[in-house]
Amino acid sequence: MLRRSALVLWFVLSAAAASGQTLKQAVVESSAGTFVIDLDPAAAPNHVAYFVRLAQDGSYDGTTFHRVVRMGMVQGGDPLSKDPAKTAAYGTGGLNAVKAETRAAKMTRGSVAAVLVPGRPDSAGAQFFVVLADQPALDNQYTVFGRVSEGMETLVKISQTPVDASGKATERVEIRHVTIRDAPLLSDPFASATPQQLATYHAVLETSAGPITLELLPDKAPETVRQFLRLAAAGVYNQTAFHRVVPGFVIQTGSLSSRDVPLTERQQRLVHNLAPEFNDTKHVKGIVSMARGDDPGSASTSFFICVGPSPSLDGTYTAFGRVIDGLEAVGTIEATPRTGETPNTRIELKTVRIVNQ
Repeated sequence: MLRRSALVLWFVLSAAAASGQTLKQAVVESSAGTFVIDLDPAAAPNHVAYFVRLAQDGSYDGTTFHRVVRMGMVQGGDPLSKDPAKTAAYGTGGLNAVKAETRAAKMTRGSVAAVLVPGRPDSAGAQFFVVLADQPALDNQYTVFGRVSEGMETLVKISQTPVDASGKATERVEIRHVTIRDAPLLSDPFASATPQQLATYHAVLETSAGPITLELLPDKAPETVRQFLRLAAAGVYNQTAFHRVVPGFVIQTGSLSSRDVPLTERQQRLVHNLAPEFNDTKHVKGIVSMARGDDPGSASTSFFICVGPSPSLDGTYTAFGRVIDGLEAVGTIEATPRTGETPNTRIELKTVRIVNQ
């Protein structure tokens, strides 16, 4: 039997395990919240070693994120930023300590890179920056020595700090402490579960219209159920919306484009398209099925609940669950005022809570 505690936070570090290495993480506690960096000594051993030494010496404590680009980038680690009287010099300290290492081919969301003086490849040091969205303009220019695996929402918040005309933060967001730790190594709790074991789980959709409890159908769609449980346990569905409502037909949710906050890097790695598992389940009121595009293999996160019989969907969409409690909430969502198929006010899927029966 899988323990509920394993459902709250889990992740797979198979590459590190296979190589016999222990992956290190940096837990960065700031006045705006905490985020976690998976360090990558294989890509940049000298940069990682220097960052770890500074963190263990407490050198980052009291420094600030002195430069930010809203929803794009945050930069910190300058030892001069400990002193509020040296604001004008922020961004000039702690450099010229690490020789150049391989530059990352891609600067993607969550990349943690060393700050450089323009035109001086050996000028890296204490300062680092994190990109909050893919930045192709920075490809092949900087050494990436880690990736954010948790707490991207904290970095998004930091990126919204007010700035002056030069892009320097006008309010202090301090790094309180950086802890270096071994990364937790937990197995995917659903990877080896049999359909019989998967059937012991129910999913409770906590919505702004009330709770909706789903019975899952792993005997009909085992891999779809397995992936749905993974995504729910990792919080991927949290703060998405019921973005499509068609009375008498379906209510639909789970689209990542409707999510209030970006996924963390680790959550993003869980998302992928699903092979169809079409089955003989009839699409009647209360049946839950995966949404998709024209490609039968394009389902990923979005799913719908039938609010009436829909025989045109039978055998062409993957049915994987049914509502066993909360049809009143389903009806409330179905009746919401809308423009076309879009609700006029946001109806939120707050969380998906997994319950082991």
